[in-house]
Amino acid sequence: MNEITKSLLAMIADLKGEPDGAYNIREDSGCAGRQSTANVDIVPKKDKPGIDIIVKPGTKGEKIYIPACVTHSGVNDLVYNDFIIGEDADVTIIAGCGVHSEGEEDAVHNGIHSFSVAKNARVRYVEKHVGTGKGTGKRLINPQTYIVLDEGSYLEMDTMQIKGVDSTKRITKAAVAAGAKVVVKEKLMTHGEQYAETAFTVDLNGEGSGADLVSRSVARDHSRQLFRSCINGNVACTGHSECDAIIMDQGVVSAIPELTANHVDAALIHEAAIGKIAGEQLIKLMTLGLTPEEAEAKIIEGFLK
Repeated sequence: MNEITKSLLAMIADLKGEPDGAYNIREDSGCAGRQSTANVDIVPKKDKPGIDIIVKPGTKGEKIYIPACVTHSGVNDLVYNDFIIGEDADVTIIAGCGVHSEGEEDAVHNGIHSFSVAKNARVRYVEKHVGTGKGTGKRLINPQTYIVLDEGSYLEMDTMQIKGVDSTKRITKAAVAAGAKVVVKEKLMTHGEQYAETAFTVDLNGEGSGADLVSRSVARDHSRQLFRSCINGNVACTGHSECDAIIMDQGVVSAIPELTANHVDAALIHEAAIGKIAGEQLIKLMTLGLTPEEAEAKIIEGFLK
C-alpha cells in the first residue's frame, strides 16, 4: 500500500496497518491485500472486476473490511462486490471509499454492491466516503447497492460523506421478505460547488416487513443536493422515510418522497424538514462563550452525529 492509501484507510475505515479477520483492500483498481478466514471466504471474480464475499451460516461477531482507495488523478475505478450472507449469521462489514486527486484529471470510484441475506441473518454495513488532494480534477464517488433480504433477516446501512467529494450519485434498492427489515442511515455534507444525489427504492414484499430510511444533510456555499425516496408497500408492512436538511449560504436541497400503498394494511410515513440554523440556537451557544463560527460548527456536528 502507498502512503496515500494508508492515509485514506485511516479516514474511511479507521484502519492503521493490516486488519484482523477477513479483508480486501482495493487500491487504484487493484488488490493491495486480501485475507479470508474460516467463516468468511473472499474470492476474486473471474468475469469482471470485484470479489465475492461469502459468509458461512451461523457466523457470529466477525468484522469484514472491504475499503477501496483511488490515490491519484486519471483513475476511473469500477468494482462489483457480491455479499452472500448465510442463514443465522451476524456480521459487520466495513466498506468505504477514499479518492485523491492531485492533478487535472478526475479521480473516480464506482462501486456496485449486491447483498443476498439469508433467513434470520443480520448485517451492519458501514461506509464512509472521503475526497482529498489539491488537484483541479474532480473527486467522484458513485455507489450502487442492491439488497435482497430473506425471511426474518435484517440489514442496517450506515453511510457518511462529509468531506471533499465533488459529485456523488448514491443508489440503493432493496427487496424485503416477510418479517425482514432494512434500515438506512445517511449523513451528508456538501460545500463549494459540490453535488450529491441520493435515491432510495424499497419494495416491501413480505408480511410484516419493514423499512426505515433516514437522511440528515447540510448544504453549504453553492452546493446542491437531491434526495429521492420510494417505498412500495405491497403487503401488510411498515415503511418510514425521513429527510432532515440544513441549508446555509446559497445551498440548495430538494426532497422528493414517494409512497405507494398496494395493500390496505401497508402503513407508510414520510417526513421532511429543510431550513436554516435557528438563530436562538446560535445565541444560546454564544452566551456560553463560543464564537459564531464555533457555535455554527457545534450545531452541525450535533446534527450529523
